[in-house]
Amino acid sequence: MIPVEAKRGRPRNMQTQKAILTASYDLLLESGFDTVTVEKIAERAKVSKATIYKWWPNKAAVVMDGFLFAAAARLPVPDTGVAFDDIVIHASNLVRFLTSPEGRIIKDLIGGGQFDAGLAEAIRTRYIEPRRLEAGSLLERGVQRGELSKNLDIALGVDLIYGPIFYRLLMTGGTLDDSYVKQLVTVALEGIHSNML
Repeated sequence: MIPVEAKRGRPRNMQTQKAILTASYDLLLESGFDTVTVEKIAERAKVSKATIYKWWPNKAAVVMDGFLFAAAARLPVPDTGVAFDDIVIHASNLVRFLTSPEGRIIKDLIGGGQFDAGLAEAIRTRYIEPRRLEAGSLLERGVQRGELSKNLDIALGVDLIYGPIFYRLLMTGGTLDDSYVKQLVTVALEGIHSNML
């Protein structure tokens, strides 16, 4: 799915948009966020800088959208009919992506966001918030089906399950694999359930 930006000027030409997103992602993989420029993206995509700025407010926004455009197929939202299974699948897919060569870019982007307010905002709005909404929807389905308490704080539940993944990714360097995810989701949901009794 191609990320949707707030309307700026004329509707986008999808072929041009794809060329811009592909160019920004390729440059990101080749040399990292710091060396990517709007000029280089425009040159690689064979468009003007004005075209890019018409659709994106800054470099960080177009680079994040390029990254997400490439990553979208790797992070589908499951619907098995069982909340536990859905969350395990979703979190496992996220872990596999984050630990892949492409996914490791997120570590660099988050690190860069500590020194670049535009990049930090792009990460929050284009990557973190959409992932939180997806995860929240899995918990909400569990509530609707009676698998989880109707009093569950969805945002807190998302933090309990997904926060430790990013903590290991960014801070401890601990193992991130399917076994860890299953154990994490089991403990988190047991804790949520017992707290609601």
